[in-house]
Amino acid sequence: MAQSWPGVVVPPALLVPMATERPAQHTITVTARTMEPDESERLVERCQAGDRTAFRELFVRHRTDVARLVQRMTGPGADVDDLVQEVFFQVHRSVKDFRGQARFSTWLYRVTVNVVLMQRRSAKSRPVLVETPESLTPVSSGLSPDEDAARHARVRAFGRLLEQISEKKRTVFVLHELQGLSAAEISEIVDAPVLTVRTRLFYARRELAELLKSEPSLAALAKELSGTEEAQ
Repeated sequence: MAQSWPGVVVPPALLVPMATERPAQHTITVTARTMEPDESERLVERCQAGDRTAFRELFVRHRTDVARLVQRMTGPGADVDDLVQEVFFQVHRSVKDFRGQARFSTWLYRVTVNVVLMQRRSAKSRPVLVETPESLTPVSSGLSPDEDAARHARVRAFGRLLEQISEKKRTVFVLHELQGLSAAEISEIVDAPVLTVRTRLFYARRELAELLKSEPSLAALAKELSGTEEAQ
């Protein structure tokens, strides 16, 4: 079911579609969790008992959600497949420690966020020798060439602006506005109080609204973010 959030609608043209999905034309579609918590827990219990088939099933059921979050946190040009593999490597290594204090999907998102943040920090410490070719960005939009080029331009512009806000604010913005998670869920993922999550989200919106003024192609999003800030 398509969903938007109070005070702000992120245009779907700003989202980089996964190779296996078609982007929504008018709203952002937030994918529901792939299965009920008790089913996930049963698979986890089987994994903890050494059942490799159960782990493969967890991977198949959750890899799309993980890939979507990875791509939204890293933007165009990132090696999504490598990061997804690293996420599930960490899951395989740590699943024995999962005790069910949080939903499996929340725990999985926490692992994903940590893997992405570690990769980003590592990348910042390495010299950039060449630019990432645009051809590495998955393309399956169904748009005309001109529309697709315009969409990619908006994606790149928004990504550049998103990079200018702090890591903590960028993370909660992506989790809330693009993944559709609640402040309570994000609180568990980033290990911060709900009030802190809400505060980071407020300032992320404010900073992005100001930065968006320099991008005419993103004027609609700037207006939405400014309206959210004024309402709050």
